[in-house]
Amino acid sequence: MSQPSFFGRNVVAATFVMAAFGWGIGFYGPPIFLYAVMQRTGWSLAMCSAAVTVHFLAGTVIVVNLPALYRRVGLPRTTVTGAIVLALGVYGWSVAEQPYQLFVAALLSGFGWVTMGAAAVNAIIAPWFVNKRPAALAMAYNGASIGGVVFSSAWVWMINQFGFQRSAIGVGIVSITVIATLCWKVFRVQPQQLGQYPDGNAQVLPQTVQAPTGSAIPLRGNRQLLTLSLAMSLGLFAQIGLISQLFVLLVGHITQAQAGLAMGLATASAIAGRLLSGRLMSPTTDRRTAACVSYGCQWLGCLTLMGISLSPVFLWPGMMLFGLGIGNATSLPPLIVQSEFPRQQVIGVVTLIVAIAQGCYAFAPAFFGSVETLVEGAHGELWVLAIAGGLQGLAIIALHLGRQSLVRAAGMTRRA
Repeated sequence: MSQPSFFGRNVVAATFVMAAFGWGIGFYGPPIFLYAVMQRTGWSLAMCSAAVTVHFLAGTVIVVNLPALYRRVGLPRTTVTGAIVLALGVYGWSVAEQPYQLFVAALLSGFGWVTMGAAAVNAIIAPWFVNKRPAALAMAYNGASIGGVVFSSAWVWMINQFGFQRSAIGVGIVSITVIATLCWKVFRVQPQQLGQYPDGNAQVLPQTVQAPTGSAIPLRGNRQLLTLSLAMSLGLFAQIGLISQLFVLLVGHITQAQAGLAMGLATASAIAGRLLSGRLMSPTTDRRTAACVSYGCQWLGCLTLMGISLSPVFLWPGMMLFGLGIGNATSLPPLIVQSEFPRQQVIGVVTLIVAIAQGCYAFAPAFFGSVETLVEGAHGELWVLAIAGGLQGLAIIALHLGRQSLVRAAGMTRRA
């Protein structure tokens, strides 16, 4: 009797689709929602950017409690509920007539999208893959990039053709239906239910999706955790801050349709960057160095984009370079955790660093929006890009400091 095929492949494919909807709506959507709200209401860039900040900040509350929610109500129910709340939030963005209504909508969309975000992807993949986790995560996270490619242009087209309100309703219905189907067919299945093991072999026992106890995660004086959290926070602060203003920034130089395509190009480049990382990264690869290279590409991208005030020709290479690191900013930190922490701590540490990073980068849209508002015109654009590039450079330094600590620890172990 033939053995059933490894179900982990189905899990990767389903997580890919979930990430496409999660990021396409909850990550790449807000910059376009921001512009649509500004066009409809005449509200200021600073205020609408503050709503994007609330969107990301609200998600932090859920990210921190995801392991507890998984234990209490289960991963499938948590994910479906998140899809419903996200759809309600986006609809709220489309109909808000008063600022307070916009901020309530931002709370809902923020609560919902993180149930399909980075911590959720890692929690879904973790029970099925250990040695092959870098490639599995890379493939699953590519759904996030596909979501950016598809939704960045689709949102612009749909809003122009049908209006924001109808677009929000249509996308919400489709996303809830798809996510509910994936949860029922795939996410409720665990390896032990099928008698299977991570990576499709019997060498490693499966993990359960739950958070380790807080005492098992050393926080104080843990240089690896501190430098990784700092690097992820700085890198994502720069990335989310720039992305939140990118659509508004680009439409000052090109058409709305071209701006949507440019954002799609950035996320297509993210696919290439993540695939390269997944394919080239072996168990012996220094993952912090790989992350430094990724942040370096984004730094070069910001530098190149500063030339668009002189000529639009700088737009496309700048978007490609910046995009190469978009996906790795979320997929590489969990892989660094896997290589530097005991296996039983991985899910808890990943949840912690994602929550810390999101709590920091949530303020990026409001900060970058204020910078562009206070410094008007081309100078505002240059400041936004310069700040984003500088923060990417600081993230590289933080990763390097953590690597130095690891090298010293390894040297002391060999001498002992």
